[in-house]
Amino acid sequence: MPELYIDCEDEAFDTAPLSAHGLEGTESDVALAAELVFTDEEGIRALNARTRGKDAVTDVLSYPNFDLGGGAIRGEDYPYDRDEDGRLFLGSIVICRGRAEEQAKEYGHSLRRELYYLAVHGLCHLLGFDHETEEERREMRAREELILNAMGIPREEA
Repeated sequence: MPELYIDCEDEAFDTAPLSAHGLEGTESDVALAAELVFTDEEGIRALNARTRGKDAVTDVLSYPNFDLGGGAIRGEDYPYDRDEDGRLFLGSIVICRGRAEEQAKEYGHSLRRELYYLAVHGLCHLLGFDHETEEERREMRAREELILNAMGIPREEA
């Protein structure tokens, strides 16, 4: 499994489980990096409106740096896209904390579970996975559960 570095401005959010298992099932011969940002409802609404033309609060937004298509990531394909530590920057994930709190209550699990789920969901988008079709949705959900289970954050966590 490749190395993953998560840059997160919120020191209260432990990125170690995500860094250790966030690429479970991903094939890469290069270390990878991603940015994780938390915001409030107004912040994500403004970002969603500005970047996607949707004036609505959402739970998570992902901004991939590449169109990876969910396949293997080969460093030779990105020789000029590395940071000073040699990592390939996948992109940014933005999570709305307020929406995450609402969804944790709605789904009957912990805020921790919801935050990690949203981070993993965003990471899957950065890796090229999507959920536009039923087949894509099933594949992405299976990937999310694989990663969350490897992180020790099962669906049943309350």
